[in-house]
Amino acid sequence: MFFVFMLLMRLLELYSWVLLAACIFVNLYAFGILDSRNQIVWKIGVFLERITEPVLAPVRRMLPMPGGMDFSPMVVLLIIQYVLQPGLVSLFRALMSH
Repeated sequence: MFFVFMLLMRLLELYSWVLLAACIFVNLYAFGILDSRNQIVWKIGVFLERITEPVLAPVRRMLPMPGGMDFSPMVVLLIIQYVLQPGLVSLFRALMSH
């Protein structure tokens, strides 16, 4: 049981880092620092988009975009940090107390 709990916590932590990497990548691309014609840059961009878009798209549809800014990664990171991880800890403690 502890292994499953630790695995889920590590997966949430890893996904948080992937979200941060995707945000940095998008900004570097938007400001012209990264060249999309470079095959490696393009593959990294596609990979990050495929990993993050299934989670970010529903959040993006619910949020307004003031000034064209996308706050969906921040919302997802906050949900991970303050809802999912504490929820997993509470669930683990409840299961261990029985």
